[in-house]
Amino acid sequence: MKNGVYSILKARFLINEEANAAKNWRFIVFLILLAIIMIANTQRYEQKVFKIIALTNEVKELRSEFVDRRSELMQLRMESTVSEKMEAKQIYPSSVPPTKIKVKKEEEKNFFKKIWQ
Repeated sequence: MKNGVYSILKARFLINEEANAAKNWRFIVFLILLAIIMIANTQRYEQKVFKIIALTNEVKELRSEFVDRRSELMQLRMESTVSEKMEAKQIYPSSVPPTKIKVKKEEEKNFFKKIWQ
């Protein structure tokens, strides 16, 4: 048992010709390449997660800015705000409410109606 543990710790299985050292080396190189691929994959995954978080924060900021601008626009469109700005230019709101003007369109006579008259 003692010799078996020492031989594993000293890595004799990698240099011993009887134990197919070349086969062991190929397996170790395969494991190393597999570990490198896993590390690279994890790195790319984390980069994408960070990018998603950054884009989510940007969307939240843009949405709040949109709400602010919309409320500002609604306030600017109010009649009281417009009338205050017009009073500075000495334009006052009308005291008479507006009336709707209806224009009656004359019916145009077609060819047959012109003939029969």
